[in-house]
Amino acid sequence: MHDDRRLIESRLGRVLGERIVPAIYPESVPLRASMWVAPDEPVPVAEGLAGPRTGVASGDRWGAPWGTSWLTVEGTVPAAWAGKTVEAIIDLGFDRNMTGFQCEGLVYRADGSPVKGLHPRNQWVRVAAPAVGGEEVVLHVEAASNPIIPFFSPTALGDRLTAGGEPQYRLGRMDLAIFDEQVWQLVMDLEVLGELMHEMPEDPARRYDIVRAIERALDAIDLQNVNATAEAARECLAEVLAAPAIASAHTISAVGHAHIDTAWLWPLGETVRKVARTTANMTALLADEPDFIFTMSQAAQYDFLKQHRPEVYERVKKAVSDGRFVPAGGMWVESDTNMPGSEAMARQFVYGKRFFLEEFGIENQEAWLPDTFGFAAGLPQIIKAAGAKWLLTQKISWSSINQFPHHTFLWEGIDGTRIFTHFPPVDTYNCSMQGSEIAHAARNFKDKGRASMSLAPTGWGDGGGGTTREMVAKAARMKNLEGSPKVLWDKPADFFAKAEAEYANTPVWVGELYLELHRATLTSQAKTKQGNRRSEHLLREAELWAATAAVRKNAEYPRADLDRLWKTVLLHQFHDILPGSAIAWVYREAAQTYAAVTQELTEIIERAQWVLGGERAGPNGFNSTPHTWQSVPAGAAAVPEQSGSCSVTARAEGGFVLENGVLRVEIDVRGLVVSVFDLAHQRETLPPESVANLLQLHPDLPNSWDAWDVDRFYRNRVTDLVEVDFLAAGPDSTESAVVRVGRSFGSSKVEQTLSLRAGARGLDIDTGVDWHETEKFLKLAFPLDIHADRYASETQFGHMFRPTHTNTSWEYAKFEACNHRFVHVAEPGWGVALVNDSTYGHDVTRTVRADGGTTTTVRASLVRAPRFPDPETDHGTHTFRHSLIPGASIGDAVCAGYRINLAAPITPTVAEAVAPLFTIDNHAVVTSAVKLADDGSGDVVLRVYEAEGGRASALVTLGFDTSGLQVCDLLERPTESDTPAVLDGSAVRLQLRPFQLVTLRFSRV
Repeated sequence: MHDDRRLIESRLGRVLGERIVPAIYPESVPLRASMWVAPDEPVPVAEGLAGPRTGVASGDRWGAPWGTSWLTVEGTVPAAWAGKTVEAIIDLGFDRNMTGFQCEGLVYRADGSPVKGLHPRNQWVRVAAPAVGGEEVVLHVEAASNPIIPFFSPTALGDRLTAGGEPQYRLGRMDLAIFDEQVWQLVMDLEVLGELMHEMPEDPARRYDIVRAIERALDAIDLQNVNATAEAARECLAEVLAAPAIASAHTISAVGHAHIDTAWLWPLGETVRKVARTTANMTALLADEPDFIFTMSQAAQYDFLKQHRPEVYERVKKAVSDGRFVPAGGMWVESDTNMPGSEAMARQFVYGKRFFLEEFGIENQEAWLPDTFGFAAGLPQIIKAAGAKWLLTQKISWSSINQFPHHTFLWEGIDGTRIFTHFPPVDTYNCSMQGSEIAHAARNFKDKGRASMSLAPTGWGDGGGGTTREMVAKAARMKNLEGSPKVLWDKPADFFAKAEAEYANTPVWVGELYLELHRATLTSQAKTKQGNRRSEHLLREAELWAATAAVRKNAEYPRADLDRLWKTVLLHQFHDILPGSAIAWVYREAAQTYAAVTQELTEIIERAQWVLGGERAGPNGFNSTPHTWQSVPAGAAAVPEQSGSCSVTARAEGGFVLENGVLRVEIDVRGLVVSVFDLAHQRETLPPESVANLLQLHPDLPNSWDAWDVDRFYRNRVTDLVEVDFLAAGPDSTESAVVRVGRSFGSSKVEQTLSLRAGARGLDIDTGVDWHETEKFLKLAFPLDIHADRYASETQFGHMFRPTHTNTSWEYAKFEACNHRFVHVAEPGWGVALVNDSTYGHDVTRTVRADGGTTTTVRASLVRAPRFPDPETDHGTHTFRHSLIPGASIGDAVCAGYRINLAAPITPTVAEAVAPLFTIDNHAVVTSAVKLADDGSGDVVLRVYEAEGGRASALVTLGFDTSGLQVCDLLERPTESDTPAVLDGSAVRLQLRPFQLVTLRFSRV
């Protein structure tokens, strides 16, 4: 037989595109259209419906960037269409290939009730089935003219203040039309078989069977009258569509989904409407498709609906109660997990799960983070402590160097907690049920022979849209189809339960899940990262002092305010806000939000401190850190002790010498640190002939993903900033010796203050940058005379180790990594910590010198200057604080990290000491939170963790009367725990494993 497969395949493509698809709507009549452009912000629905209209037509331009227009379409169903299925087709000017990234609309009836959303792959609105001739049709569309943000091109469209007023779109087709379901079903038949055929090997008989069935179907179609012959064509395909899959076929759990970025190439306010459009679509689709199940994560997005679109929220609540619309993930947002601090990461789950429990009575057992840019090694314990046990993500498939060896595995965190984890082998969180995607999932699955199932999040995401009726139809055909994986709609929990049950001896991955891409997100948009860090620590202080005031003085605990502020901070930890990868508008608003959060939390703290101390004056310090500070206990207020002296003198070779009896620091005429001598250990910190506090400037133009990526080749060129504008000592102080240095480069300036405080073990460096560079990367380098093959960096509830070498491609890939408050490098018996108040990105490298010694260089990443999606990223002023601490242990690094972020103010509001609510006799056991219970009972909650990586015994002594103790989960519910915690009068003895996290709840008498 002659091989004519290619001929048939080409024929299918043309006939589908030019004859069959257009026949889905065989008859149509135009709709009358009119429009009102709403002023400024989106208006309430009632106002939008009532706005004055001006006539418009297909082809008319509309929509200034970020504007909102209310479109009304009206028409009459022709009498001849009686009994037919009729739909309105409304094309706002869509580009079919940019779902979620352009104009969108939400359709309303005349009474203001929502119908469904419109997007490029979903332009239809069902009017009647069956239709009544003469029926009047009136629909209103809240149309958002969100501009298309061109990828990788600097653009002013990313902020409404700079986007201009030029119309972005032209109205397309606006018709009433007959919907021929038989033709639509034929399209689905042919698309599924054609896509399957292309994915099959050349030789199997099954591929030839499909080719011949398609040939017969195409022969059965009258190209001049497709609608009359569609049923006959479908009959030609019935046999090959009915052939069942083989018993060993891979099974795909399709999860209806719309991964909606809470902000990205649109601001937070637009996400409110994106969620409303998508959920209106999905509740409508659920009503039409009995087998379909839809899943949505991010409690904050449900809250958006509840607050701003209650009419849509009621539909969602009904679908949730029916078990068809499934809340997933149990987090406030799909946050970044590298940079959020310990307590913030915990609160993502607390607020997310609490919302789902209170609103729906549902508790999730899975963490759902398909798009997050890598996962910190402290996360498994947090997931478990929140009452969950599974994790889903997909982003690791984006890694650029190493291919992850598993799709289903146990992920072990720093404390030994293991979480059953799944990476969908479909390699997308926007699966559209294309045959190529489904076949790829089966081929790509790395756990064949041990496991047989995977998950596919199915629906248009990023900018929203969700699952379409076409995806549902394709899934139905692939439910049991020879040559294809089996596809069924599933809930995430049901998939995980089945996957876990079938996979014995699951492989284990230990440590962080590092994404070998998007490393620059640890640095981009420095002000947002500083706002996050500052807010996290202010929240800690506010809860601590408010709880102390409530217990000590019976003051009112500002629970509602703290909840609201926590949710605001958690919202901005979304994985395209905190990482710095959103448009300029997002960061303009974020700066305003963080300023407001700072002001409000500062007021809460000050009110609590006034309550505790009254109005009498005195030089007291409130110690919010978990360690004693200048004799002031943790969580207490008292007069701090001053110890030691300090001096700054001229250096013989030029420059200055700072000394305080603990350290001697030499600074040369260039303002560079040439010696940091640890007097206690009689050891020099810096390698011979090296300089520290060295600012280094690199070119930074990654191959793609400007705000997200830094490529390794950036290191090939570096400019050491050694020229000085000024170098001066002072101002003089009995508390610290100070040297100031100024530099300029390009269009930017840097001013640094190097200070050595009396009795301090570290050199403090405050770096002020007035940054106006483009496509540059600024680092601050500290070479250390330490021989180490690994270093520690803080992560949630502990720290993790990374290699300093590049023996393998896995180590080679980690050329930029995340730390929280410290990086620590050590030889046995002596180490150095670099602590910070707001930076996350860093790199650590090592070289062997000619003298045989090893130089280990730690560099903190300060600012970048990508041009997409915000063309002025980081332009402006920034201030960073670092402290270099020689002779530091891990415990010293932990303590210093808290101290630099929770500087105890000397305040005149207290004249008498304030006793702490808790004292802990082991500095390795660190307080993460002191607060009152979320349920309003007045119980006091203490969360602690072992911070040094060893076993710890600690006595927790209470500073108030208690009637009972419970060991709890993060949601403050009693839990079965293997942690010995026995209350003996006013004390509790704890025995903790390395990095173990424990939440204790005390009832007050």
